[in-house]
Amino acid sequence: MKREEAYRLRSLIEKGSASLSDADALEGVSLFPAWEVGKAYAVGDRISYEDDLYKVVQAHTSQDDWRPDAVPALYTKVAKPGEIPVWVQPTGAQDAYNKGDKVHYPDAAGPVYVSLIDGNVWSPEAYPQGWERT
Repeated sequence: MKREEAYRLRSLIEKGSASLSDADALEGVSLFPAWEVGKAYAVGDRISYEDDLYKVVQAHTSQDDWRPDAVPALYTKVAKPGEIPVWVQPTGAQDAYNKGDKVHYPDAAGPVYVSLIDGNVWSPEAYPQGWERT
């Protein structure tokens, strides 16, 4: 295969991968472009970083100290099936928790809570009525 054809095919694969569900996308994290410094990202973009898949939740141009694993205001890690993430303060409606979403709170060793409402931007501590401890 010629280099030009490989680049063309890679571009087609990246376009096609954008329509995958998160569950299917997790099966092919390497299909998504790797995070890089100085790149403009749009809300909804999915990127790979250290073998994990992240969604961009706030449009921005990346900086060296804005790594996906370090800035939850910009990126949300896509949880693997069965994995329950630690609660992170949402920045708005685009990354708010929805009814049925599960989180550990206040940390990975904390109990699991299930959101009782859509658009939940409050922690289980700040708005206990919005969460049920399991």
